[in-house]
Amino acid sequence: MDDRLQHVYDKVIRRNPGEAEFHQAVHEVLDTLAPVAAKHPHYADAAIIPRLCEPERQIIFRVPWVDDRGEVQINRGFRVEFNSALGPYKGGLRFHPSVYLGIVKFLGFEQIFKNALTGLPIGGAKGGSDFDPKGRSEGEVMRFCQSFMTELYRHVGEYTDIPAGDIGVGGREIGYLFGQYKRITNRYESGVFTGKGLTWGGSQVRTEATGYGTVFFVQEMLRSRGEELDGKRVVVSGSGNVAIYAIEKLESLGATVVACSDSGGYVVDEKGIDLDLLKEVKLGRRERLAAYAEARADADHVTGGSIWDVPCDVALPCATQNELSGRDAEVLVRNGCTLVAEGANMPCSPEAVKVLTEADVAFAPGKAANAGGVATSALEMQQNASRDSWSFDYTEQRLAEIMANIHQRCLETADEYGLPGNYSAGANIAGFIQVADAMLALGVI
Repeated sequence: MDDRLQHVYDKVIRRNPGEAEFHQAVHEVLDTLAPVAAKHPHYADAAIIPRLCEPERQIIFRVPWVDDRGEVQINRGFRVEFNSALGPYKGGLRFHPSVYLGIVKFLGFEQIFKNALTGLPIGGAKGGSDFDPKGRSEGEVMRFCQSFMTELYRHVGEYTDIPAGDIGVGGREIGYLFGQYKRITNRYESGVFTGKGLTWGGSQVRTEATGYGTVFFVQEMLRSRGEELDGKRVVVSGSGNVAIYAIEKLESLGATVVACSDSGGYVVDEKGIDLDLLKEVKLGRRERLAAYAEARADADHVTGGSIWDVPCDVALPCATQNELSGRDAEVLVRNGCTLVAEGANMPCSPEAVKVLTEADVAFAPGKAANAGGVATSALEMQQNASRDSWSFDYTEQRLAEIMANIHQRCLETADEYGLPGNYSAGANIAGFIQVADAMLALGVI
């Protein structure tokens, strides 16, 4: 890392002790900005990079609620409003036991660049809680969401901060959160949340957007190499919304998805994942993937090892951060994988990225490849602002165009700064410059 940037990074470590994921996200960005610092010294004069690494606002609050046994439970809520130079804060809410300030800050930091790459006027934020909706009744989830929003409502708004879903926060949770916001404020502000139901202000394609968008990005990567998805053998980790709809779009484009996973293991289905059965098991019955294997004779459920042991041409990590290790990357390379795109946020460890890059495997970071979710959220905001509703086909077309534009920006920026084919550097630099220029224009605030 450049000495000037190393100084910034060292200060981030000192000011944010114990936040390993945030440190990793900052290091990943700063490690690619040396050519920018050399070409544009005025950014350093205005302390743009140190300012960008410090959230504009960090909110931590208590979330008390009563479970079905009548016992009081206490969780912790977070909202990190990281940067609003380009527009109101925009980013999801994650409900998962692993959530703490460091994870929320890493996600919010990534969101700044991801949102900038979409070309849409939205800033970066993230939030969530260490609450786990798994195994909780509908009533418990509702009461938690209502308590969470009873505090958060004062910090959000359609011109201030627009949350959405993430891990553990789907349409059900968004409904309860928005309902409580409406009740407290006595205002029907559709634009304050995205990921809403289609009957009350939601957008077509929003559920599918992150998965579809990742596949659109992969399609552009392959086309730049003179290839297509048709006939490719693909492994997708995870089995939530991102993974399911990535599988749906992959299969529609002629690829064969042979494996997916959840926290209980992974399934291998050499004939190709049966999408209808997968949706029934994961979205309908909310069961583990073992139930998929039980219902499909040709599928195997594996509880040991790694899903990345399954040979493939294309790998899409779509589960959670740091799920793909250096060892996993070595196995992928050995088995002939030629492309890896992050459908989740920072699912590849630094060691994995190094292995893939050195092996000349095309690698797309999450801030570029999984920007489809937030892009479609911004399209939902446009529809809400105009009291309009777009068709599925039109919205999907807009999403495909945005992902193609992000791909083009990444490649062109990487070329401009002497790093041809480096999607990570291209995404980081393109996103940084857009936000940095806006910060300069707005003054020292």
